[in-house]
Amino acid sequence: MTARVLVVDDFEPNVKLLEAKLRAEYFDVIGAYSGEEAIQKARADQPDIILLDVMMPGMDGFEACRLLKKDPETAHIPVVMVTALDQQADRVAGLEAGADDFLTKPVEDVALFARVRSLSRLKMMTDELRMRYATSKGLGVVPDIDLDSMATTDEKGRIFLIDDQPDQAERLRGMLADDYVLSTEAEPTVALSRARLGEFDLVMVNMSIEAADPLRLCSSIRSFEETRLTPLLAIVRQGETRKLVRALELGVNDYLTRPIDQNELIARVSTQVRRKRYIEHLRSSFQASLEMAVTDQLTGLYNRRYLASHLSAMFDRAYWTGRPLSVMVLDIDHFKGINDTYGHDAGDRVLQHFAERIRQSVRSMDLACRYGGEEFLIAMPDTDKHAASLVAERIREDVAAQRVILNGGRDEIGVTVSIGIASTEDGLKEDSAQKLIKRADEALYQAKTGGRNRVMASAA
Repeated sequence: MTARVLVVDDFEPNVKLLEAKLRAEYFDVIGAYSGEEAIQKARADQPDIILLDVMMPGMDGFEACRLLKKDPETAHIPVVMVTALDQQADRVAGLEAGADDFLTKPVEDVALFARVRSLSRLKMMTDELRMRYATSKGLGVVPDIDLDSMATTDEKGRIFLIDDQPDQAERLRGMLADDYVLSTEAEPTVALSRARLGEFDLVMVNMSIEAADPLRLCSSIRSFEETRLTPLLAIVRQGETRKLVRALELGVNDYLTRPIDQNELIARVSTQVRRKRYIEHLRSSFQASLEMAVTDQLTGLYNRRYLASHLSAMFDRAYWTGRPLSVMVLDIDHFKGINDTYGHDAGDRVLQHFAERIRQSVRSMDLACRYGGEEFLIAMPDTDKHAASLVAERIREDVAAQRVILNGGRDEIGVTVSIGIASTEDGLKEDSAQKLIKRADEALYQAKTGGRNRVMASAA
């Protein structure tokens, strides 16, 4: 995974050193040498993460972070403060200013890279939700999000702690009692069942529990559909860098180092709960308001109206970031014959069956829609033509292998699909979303004329 990193430090050698290390790990790096310049470049370049020094002349890192988090254009960008300050009060001040983490120099490279990758993944997921929300807002079907009202809600946050040390659990309960309701569980199997209910704003895991592998617990929680977006906070001992890095790679969002400082605990928990509510609000607004406006009533996939707006935004993002966007156009073979032989009700059942096969084959960040009649379209960001071809082949094989059941099992229909693929990596001049679709449609025509039930990719 690649990401764009904005490195901010008033001492140029520090910027160049971090830039060299990050580029060696295949990150795209932008440099800034003051708080003012950092804010300007964050707005202009929209990085995936900001590494921010604290001690700078003029506007220091604390003030720069506060301004970044107040600006709707940059509030969603993760900020990691990397500084020589090593006092607990400085760490808490950074977190309260809105920073997602506060790392004290010298920082181990492996820990820094893991943190950058972890926060960049979160940023990319949030970007997709924000882009879908922006599309919906542009269509006039969702209202503005009031971030201030979300931050000042009177509702207490719900936290779930998995810990087999009762004394520590009670201390944490006391530290969080004013603003949060803490539930605890020591038995790992029971803990997984309770976490899977999806009733919590944050799950905390003691990485020193003995009854189970805490990393496996985190991995399981992250894999559940109900908790895929629930933030995870790990509690680690000093010096457990290797375990922490592995936890971040598995999807843990944040961590606390023992002994736990109450102010730092509250600051980190507050950040995670606030982000969870923001993401939930994006999702719920999007789902509730768009179901009728931009989804196809028969298949439940997005309709052509939504495609026209959202695909353009996906294309612009691909062009701006240099990451590939692939589009596949799918057409059910001999669909007219199915309608003529079995009737339109059977044809509708085939379309619903095919839509379900698509839904199960794409990622949450992909755009799947009914393009018209028996034709469907899938847009896949950050996906090159080769990877898209593998997905298309999997869909083609899956559709051909599963017969559609009709009339309570009395009839079965075998269905096949032809698929055409095109990608922005073809590097055409004056490219556009519509031209991308046209190339995929031309590749589909080749698949049809070549015998159907096959995948064809457009030529570069």
